[in-house]
Amino acid sequence: MSSNTYMKQGITSLFDIEFNREKLSRLGNPLEKLSTVINFEMFRVELEDTMLNHNKKSNAGAKPIDVVLMFKVLIVKRLYNLSDEQTEYQLIDRQSFKDFVGLSNGDKVPDARTIWSFQENLIKNGVEERLFSQFHNFLDNLGFYVNDGKIVDASFAEVPRQRNTKEENALIKESRGDELWNDKPNKKRQKDIDARWTKKNHEKHYGYKDHAKIDNKSKLIDTYEVTSAEVHDSQPTEALIRDEDNEQDFYADSAYAGEPIDTMLKIKGLKPQIIEKANRNKPLTDEQKANNKEKSKVRCRVEHVFGFVTQNMGDFCMRCIGFTRAKGIIGLTNLLYNMCRYEQIVRLNLLEPKIN
Repeated sequence: MSSNTYMKQGITSLFDIEFNREKLSRLGNPLEKLSTVINFEMFRVELEDTMLNHNKKSNAGAKPIDVVLMFKVLIVKRLYNLSDEQTEYQLIDRQSFKDFVGLSNGDKVPDARTIWSFQENLIKNGVEERLFSQFHNFLDNLGFYVNDGKIVDASFAEVPRQRNTKEENALIKESRGDELWNDKPNKKRQKDIDARWTKKNHEKHYGYKDHAKIDNKSKLIDTYEVTSAEVHDSQPTEALIRDEDNEQDFYADSAYAGEPIDTMLKIKGLKPQIIEKANRNKPLTDEQKANNKEKSKVRCRVEHVFGFVTQNMGDFCMRCIGFTRAKGIIGLTNLLYNMCRYEQIVRLNLLEPKIN
Protein backbone atom coordinates (compact mmCIF):
# COMPACT_ATOMS: atom_id res chain seq x y z
CA MET A 1 0.00 0.00 0.00
CA SER A 2 1.36 3.42 -0.92
CA SER A 3 2.49 5.63 1.95
CA ASN A 4 1.69 8.80 0.04
CA THR A 5 -0.98 10.94 1.67
CA TYR A 6 -2.77 13.90 0.17
CA MET A 7 -4.28 16.93 1.76
CA LYS A 8 -8.08 16.66 1.92
CA GLN A 9 -9.88 19.35 -0.07
CA GLY A 10 -13.25 19.17 1.66
CA ILE A 11 -15.31 17.86 4.52
CA THR A 12 -17.33 14.65 4.30
CA SER A 13 -21.02 15.28 5.00
CA LEU A 14 -24.36 13.47 4.98
CA PHE A 15 -25.34 15.31 1.82
CA ASP A 16 -22.41 14.33 -0.42
CA ILE A 17 -24.51 12.00 -2.55
CA GLU A 18 -27.13 14.68 -3.16
CA PHE A 19 -24.44 17.24 -4.02
CA ASN A 20 -22.91 14.79 -6.51
CA ARG A 21 -26.30 14.14 -8.07
CA GLU A 22 -26.90 17.84 -8.53
CA LYS A 23 -23.48 18.29 -10.12
CA LEU A 24 -24.02 15.35 -12.49
CA SER A 25 -27.36 16.85 -13.44
CA ARG A 26 -25.75 20.20 -14.26
CA LEU A 27 -23.04 18.48 -16.31
CA GLY A 28 -25.66 16.55 -18.28
CA ASN A 29 -26.38 13.06 -16.97
CA PRO A 30 -27.75 11.10 -19.99
CA LEU A 31 -29.51 8.56 -17.80
CA GLU A 32 -31.30 11.30 -15.88
CA LYS A 33 -32.35 12.86 -19.19
CA LEU A 34 -33.95 9.59 -20.27
CA SER A 35 -35.74 9.18 -16.94
CA THR A 36 -37.12 12.71 -17.20
CA VAL A 37 -39.07 12.07 -20.41
CA ILE A 38 -39.69 8.30 -20.41
CA ASN A 39 -41.86 6.46 -17.91
CA PHE A 40 -40.38 2.98 -18.11
CA GLU A 41 -43.44 1.59 -16.37
CA MET A 42 -45.08 1.60 -19.81
CA PHE A 43 -43.13 -1.60 -20.51
CA ARG A 44 -44.14 -3.42 -17.30
CA VAL A 45 -47.10 -5.40 -18.62
CA GLU A 46 -45.18 -6.73 -21.63
CA LEU A 47 -42.13 -7.57 -19.54
CA GLU A 48 -44.11 -9.31 -16.79
CA ASP A 49 -46.18 -11.28 -19.29
CA THR A 50 -43.15 -12.60 -21.14
CA MET A 51 -40.28 -12.60 -18.64
CA LEU A 52 -41.86 -14.04 -15.49
CA ASN A 53 -42.57 -17.70 -14.83
CA HIS A 54 -46.34 -17.91 -14.51
CA ASN A 55 -46.36 -21.70 -14.06
CA LYS A 56 -44.73 -21.84 -10.62
CA LYS A 57 -46.51 -24.29 -8.33
CA SER A 58 -45.58 -22.37 -5.18
CA ASN A 59 -44.12 -19.07 -4.05
CA ALA A 60 -41.15 -20.76 -2.41
CA GLY A 61 -37.67 -19.53 -3.18
CA ALA A 62 -36.22 -16.10 -3.82
CA LYS A 63 -38.45 -13.58 -5.56
CA PRO A 64 -37.32 -12.54 -9.05
CA ILE A 65 -35.75 -9.12 -9.47
CA ASP A 66 -38.23 -6.55 -10.78
CA VAL A 67 -38.47 -6.87 -14.58
CA VAL A 68 -38.52 -3.11 -15.24
CA LEU A 69 -35.40 -2.69 -13.13
CA MET A 70 -33.69 -5.47 -15.10
CA PHE A 71 -34.76 -3.93 -18.42
CA LYS A 72 -33.20 -0.64 -17.31
CA VAL A 73 -30.02 -2.55 -16.47
CA LEU A 74 -29.95 -3.67 -20.12
CA ILE A 75 -30.42 -0.04 -21.17
CA VAL A 76 -27.35 0.92 -19.14
CA LYS A 77 -25.40 -2.01 -20.54
CA ARG A 78 -26.23 -1.11 -24.16
CA LEU A 79 -25.85 2.67 -23.77
CA TYR A 80 -22.30 2.28 -22.47
CA ASN A 81 -21.55 -0.93 -24.44
CA LEU A 82 -20.55 -2.87 -21.32
CA SER A 83 -20.01 -6.58 -20.74
CA ASP A 84 -22.19 -8.32 -18.15
CA GLU A 85 -19.31 -8.28 -15.65
CA GLN A 86 -18.62 -4.58 -16.21
CA THR A 87 -22.34 -3.79 -15.90
CA GLU A 88 -22.41 -5.46 -12.49
CA TYR A 89 -19.24 -3.64 -11.43
CA GLN A 90 -20.46 -0.24 -12.57
CA LEU A 91 -23.84 -0.72 -10.90
CA ILE A 92 -22.01 -1.25 -7.63
CA ASP A 93 -19.56 1.59 -8.21
CA ARG A 94 -21.59 4.37 -9.86
CA GLN A 95 -24.37 6.20 -8.09
CA SER A 96 -25.85 7.52 -11.34
CA PHE A 97 -26.37 3.94 -12.57
CA LYS A 98 -28.06 2.98 -9.30
CA ASP A 99 -30.35 6.00 -9.47
CA PHE A 100 -31.41 5.22 -13.03
CA VAL A 101 -32.30 1.57 -12.48
CA GLY A 102 -33.87 2.26 -9.06
CA LEU A 103 -31.38 0.73 -6.64
CA SER A 104 -30.56 2.12 -3.21
CA ASN A 105 -27.14 1.74 -1.63
CA GLY A 106 -28.31 -1.17 0.53
CA ASP A 107 -30.00 -3.09 -2.29
CA LYS A 108 -28.54 -6.21 -3.82
CA VAL A 109 -27.13 -5.52 -7.28
CA PRO A 110 -27.93 -8.07 -10.04
CA ASP A 111 -24.81 -10.10 -10.75
CA ALA A 112 -23.35 -10.75 -14.19
CA ARG A 113 -25.02 -14.16 -14.49
CA THR A 114 -28.45 -12.68 -13.70
CA ILE A 115 -27.93 -9.91 -16.27
CA TRP A 116 -26.86 -12.45 -18.91
CA SER A 117 -29.82 -14.71 -18.16
CA PHE A 118 -32.37 -11.87 -18.35
CA GLN A 119 -31.03 -10.64 -21.68
CA GLU A 120 -30.85 -14.19 -23.02
CA ASN A 121 -34.50 -14.88 -22.14
CA LEU A 122 -35.64 -11.52 -23.46
CA ILE A 123 -33.95 -12.13 -26.81
CA LYS A 124 -35.01 -15.79 -27.03
CA ASN A 125 -38.65 -14.72 -26.65
CA GLY A 126 -38.32 -11.87 -29.17
CA VAL A 127 -39.35 -9.34 -26.52
CA GLU A 128 -37.08 -6.61 -27.95
CA GLU A 129 -39.23 -6.52 -31.12
CA ARG A 130 -42.43 -6.07 -29.11
CA LEU A 131 -40.84 -3.37 -26.93
CA PHE A 132 -39.65 -1.57 -30.07
CA SER A 133 -43.20 -1.72 -31.50
CA GLN A 134 -44.69 -0.55 -28.23
CA PHE A 135 -42.40 2.47 -28.04
CA HIS A 136 -42.99 3.12 -31.75
CA ASN A 137 -46.75 3.29 -31.08
CA PHE A 138 -46.11 5.61 -28.13
CA LEU A 139 -44.11 7.99 -30.33
CA ASP A 140 -46.59 7.70 -33.19
CA ASN A 141 -49.47 8.65 -30.90
CA LEU A 142 -47.52 11.78 -29.98
CA GLY A 143 -47.17 12.63 -33.66
CA PHE A 144 -43.39 12.28 -33.83
CA TYR A 145 -43.51 10.11 -36.94
CA VAL A 146 -44.27 12.96 -39.32
CA ASN A 147 -44.51 10.73 -42.44
CA ASP A 148 -43.01 13.36 -44.72
CA GLY A 149 -40.45 11.13 -46.39
CA LYS A 150 -38.48 8.03 -45.41
CA ILE A 151 -34.77 7.25 -45.66
CA VAL A 152 -33.21 3.79 -45.73
CA ASP A 153 -29.63 2.63 -45.18
CA ALA A 154 -27.65 -0.18 -43.57
CA SER A 155 -24.81 -0.35 -41.06
CA PHE A 156 -22.44 -3.17 -40.16
CA ALA A 157 -22.67 -4.77 -36.74
CA GLU A 158 -19.28 -6.35 -36.10
CA VAL A 159 -18.77 -9.46 -33.94
CA PRO A 160 -15.53 -11.18 -32.82
CA ARG A 161 -13.80 -12.48 -35.94
CA GLN A 162 -13.53 -16.22 -36.46
CA ARG A 163 -10.32 -17.99 -37.49
CA ASN A 164 -11.50 -21.01 -39.46
CA THR A 165 -9.85 -23.13 -42.13
CA LYS A 166 -10.91 -22.84 -45.76
CA GLU A 167 -12.69 -26.18 -45.50
CA GLU A 168 -14.59 -25.06 -42.41
CA ASN A 169 -15.60 -21.77 -44.04
CA ALA A 170 -16.79 -23.64 -47.12
CA LEU A 171 -19.11 -25.80 -45.02
CA ILE A 172 -20.37 -22.74 -43.14
CA LYS A 173 -21.22 -20.98 -46.42
CA GLU A 174 -23.18 -24.08 -47.45
CA SER A 175 -25.20 -23.81 -44.19
CA ARG A 176 -23.54 -26.98 -42.89
CA GLY A 177 -21.80 -25.39 -39.93
CA ASP A 178 -23.64 -27.66 -37.48
CA GLU A 179 -21.54 -30.56 -38.77
CA LEU A 180 -18.33 -28.96 -37.49
CA TRP A 181 -16.52 -29.37 -34.16
CA ASN A 182 -18.96 -31.96 -32.75
CA ASP A 183 -15.99 -33.66 -31.07
CA LYS A 184 -15.04 -30.35 -29.42
CA PRO A 185 -18.24 -28.97 -27.83
CA ASN A 186 -16.43 -26.19 -25.94
CA LYS A 187 -14.89 -24.93 -29.18
CA LYS A 188 -18.18 -25.23 -31.03
CA ARG A 189 -19.91 -22.99 -28.49
CA GLN A 190 -17.46 -20.23 -29.39
CA LYS A 191 -18.05 -20.48 -33.15
CA ASP A 192 -20.48 -18.16 -34.92
CA ILE A 193 -21.77 -20.02 -37.97
CA ASP A 194 -24.38 -17.35 -38.80
CA ALA A 195 -22.07 -14.34 -39.23
CA ARG A 196 -20.51 -13.68 -42.62
CA TRP A 197 -17.56 -11.86 -44.18
CA THR A 198 -18.03 -9.10 -46.72
CA LYS A 199 -16.00 -6.27 -48.21
CA LYS A 200 -17.06 -2.67 -48.72
CA ASN A 201 -14.82 0.11 -50.02
CA HIS A 202 -11.83 -2.27 -49.83
CA GLU A 203 -12.50 -2.82 -46.10
CA LYS A 204 -13.43 -6.23 -44.68
CA HIS A 205 -16.31 -6.65 -42.25
CA TYR A 206 -17.47 -9.68 -40.30
CA GLY A 207 -20.84 -10.03 -38.63
CA TYR A 208 -24.28 -8.70 -39.38
CA LYS A 209 -26.14 -5.71 -40.81
CA ASP A 210 -28.77 -3.41 -39.38
CA HIS A 211 -31.06 -2.28 -42.21
CA ALA A 212 -33.02 0.71 -40.94
CA LYS A 213 -35.71 2.98 -42.34
CA ILE A 214 -36.02 6.32 -40.58
CA ASP A 215 -38.54 9.13 -40.58
CA ASN A 216 -37.08 12.11 -42.46
CA LYS A 217 -38.30 14.87 -40.14
CA SER A 218 -37.80 13.27 -36.73
CA LYS A 219 -34.83 10.98 -37.53
CA LEU A 220 -36.56 8.24 -35.54
CA ILE A 221 -36.11 4.64 -36.66
CA ASP A 222 -39.40 3.49 -38.16
CA THR A 223 -38.62 -0.13 -39.08
CA TYR A 224 -35.54 -2.31 -39.19
CA GLU A 225 -34.36 -5.70 -40.42
CA VAL A 226 -31.28 -7.66 -39.36
CA THR A 227 -29.28 -9.85 -41.76
CA SER A 228 -25.81 -11.34 -41.98
CA ALA A 229 -23.18 -8.97 -43.35
CA GLU A 230 -22.98 -10.31 -46.91
CA VAL A 231 -26.63 -9.51 -47.71
CA HIS A 232 -26.81 -6.57 -50.12
CA ASP A 233 -28.17 -3.34 -48.64
CA SER A 234 -31.13 -3.28 -51.00
CA GLN A 235 -32.34 -6.84 -50.39
CA PRO A 236 -34.52 -6.27 -47.29
CA THR A 237 -36.00 -3.00 -48.63
CA GLU A 238 -39.49 -4.36 -49.25
CA ALA A 239 -39.68 -5.77 -45.71
CA LEU A 240 -38.95 -2.29 -44.29
CA ILE A 241 -41.95 -0.64 -45.94
CA ARG A 242 -45.22 -0.07 -44.08
CA ASP A 243 -48.62 0.66 -45.58
CA GLU A 244 -48.36 4.11 -43.96
CA ASP A 245 -45.40 4.94 -46.23
CA ASN A 246 -47.74 5.33 -49.21
CA GLU A 247 -47.22 8.52 -51.29
CA GLN A 248 -44.05 9.50 -49.44
CA ASP A 249 -40.62 10.26 -50.90
CA PHE A 250 -38.21 7.37 -50.42
CA TYR A 251 -34.51 8.32 -50.15
CA ALA A 252 -31.57 5.95 -50.46
CA ASP A 253 -28.00 5.91 -51.72
CA SER A 254 -26.83 4.45 -55.02
CA ALA A 255 -26.65 0.91 -53.60
CA TYR A 256 -30.45 0.85 -53.92
CA ALA A 257 -30.49 2.10 -57.51
CA GLY A 258 -31.94 -0.15 -60.18
CA GLU A 259 -35.13 -1.22 -61.86
CA PRO A 260 -36.29 -3.87 -59.33
CA ILE A 261 -36.28 -1.43 -56.38
CA ASP A 262 -37.79 1.43 -58.42
CA THR A 263 -40.62 -0.78 -59.66
CA MET A 264 -41.33 -2.22 -56.20
CA LEU A 265 -41.46 1.26 -54.64
CA LYS A 266 -43.83 2.57 -57.29
CA ILE A 267 -46.12 -0.44 -56.90
CA LYS A 268 -46.28 0.32 -53.16
CA GLY A 269 -47.06 3.97 -53.89
CA LEU A 270 -43.73 5.51 -52.87
CA LYS A 271 -41.77 8.11 -54.82
CA PRO A 272 -38.17 6.93 -55.40
CA GLN A 273 -35.54 9.56 -54.58
CA ILE A 274 -32.50 7.31 -54.99
CA ILE A 275 -29.00 8.57 -55.74
CA GLU A 276 -28.16 7.77 -59.36
CA LYS A 277 -24.81 6.24 -60.19
CA ALA A 278 -22.65 6.41 -63.28
CA ASN A 279 -22.02 3.33 -65.37
CA ARG A 280 -19.09 2.41 -67.56
CA ASN A 281 -19.03 4.65 -70.64
CA LYS A 282 -22.12 6.42 -69.33
CA PRO A 283 -21.19 9.26 -66.96
CA LEU A 284 -23.80 11.24 -65.07
CA THR A 285 -25.20 14.32 -66.78
CA ASP A 286 -25.03 17.73 -65.09
CA GLU A 287 -28.75 17.44 -64.36
CA GLN A 288 -28.31 14.06 -62.68
CA LYS A 289 -25.43 15.43 -60.60
CA ALA A 290 -27.59 18.36 -59.50
CA ASN A 291 -30.45 16.00 -58.60
CA ASN A 292 -28.09 13.78 -56.64
CA LYS A 293 -26.87 16.77 -54.66
CA GLU A 294 -30.42 17.70 -53.66
CA LYS A 295 -31.28 14.12 -52.74
CA SER A 296 -28.09 13.80 -50.68
CA LYS A 297 -29.09 16.76 -48.50
CA VAL A 298 -31.98 14.66 -47.24
CA ARG A 299 -30.47 11.18 -47.46
CA CYS A 300 -27.49 12.13 -45.28
CA ARG A 301 -29.81 12.45 -42.27
CA VAL A 302 -29.75 8.68 -41.87
CA GLU A 303 -26.01 8.91 -41.23
CA HIS A 304 -26.81 10.96 -38.13
CA VAL A 305 -28.60 7.92 -36.72
CA PHE A 306 -25.71 5.52 -37.22
CA GLY A 307 -23.29 8.26 -36.16
CA PHE A 308 -25.08 8.62 -32.82
CA VAL A 309 -24.83 4.88 -32.22
CA THR A 310 -21.12 4.95 -33.08
CA GLN A 311 -20.19 8.04 -31.06
CA ASN A 312 -22.55 7.78 -28.08
CA MET A 313 -23.27 4.07 -27.68
CA GLY A 314 -19.95 2.40 -28.41
CA ASP A 315 -20.92 1.43 -31.97
CA PHE A 316 -22.70 -1.74 -33.10
CA CYS A 317 -19.76 -3.95 -32.01
CA MET A 318 -21.19 -6.91 -30.09
CA ARG A 319 -19.92 -9.66 -27.80
CA CYS A 320 -22.26 -12.42 -28.89
CA ILE A 321 -22.50 -15.54 -31.02
CA GLY A 322 -25.30 -16.40 -33.42
CA PHE A 323 -27.96 -14.62 -35.43
CA THR A 324 -30.66 -14.70 -32.72
CA ARG A 325 -28.49 -12.91 -30.16
CA ALA A 326 -27.18 -10.42 -32.73
CA LYS A 327 -30.73 -9.64 -33.87
CA GLY A 328 -31.82 -9.09 -30.28
CA ILE A 329 -28.94 -6.79 -29.38
CA ILE A 330 -29.38 -4.78 -32.58
CA GLY A 331 -33.08 -4.50 -31.79
CA LEU A 332 -32.28 -3.19 -28.29
CA THR A 333 -29.82 -0.75 -29.85
CA ASN A 334 -32.47 0.60 -32.23
CA LEU A 335 -34.97 0.90 -29.38
CA LEU A 336 -32.45 2.75 -27.21
CA TYR A 337 -31.57 5.07 -30.09
CA ASN A 338 -35.25 5.99 -30.44
CA MET A 339 -35.42 6.68 -26.70
CA CYS A 340 -32.38 8.96 -26.87
CA ARG A 341 -33.68 10.70 -29.98
CA TYR A 342 -37.08 11.23 -28.33
CA GLU A 343 -35.31 12.79 -25.35
CA GLN A 344 -33.44 15.15 -27.71
CA ILE A 345 -36.65 16.13 -29.50
CA VAL A 346 -38.41 16.95 -26.23
CA ARG A 347 -35.47 18.71 -24.57
CA LEU A 348 -34.59 20.82 -27.62
CA ASN A 349 -38.21 21.29 -28.74
CA LEU A 350 -37.36 20.05 -32.23
CA LEU A 351 -40.90 18.93 -33.07
CA GLU A 352 -44.28 19.91 -31.72
CA PRO A 353 -46.02 16.81 -30.35
CA LYS A 354 -49.48 16.20 -31.80
CA ILE A 355 -51.74 13.94 -29.76
CA ASN A 356 -53.83 11.73 -32.04
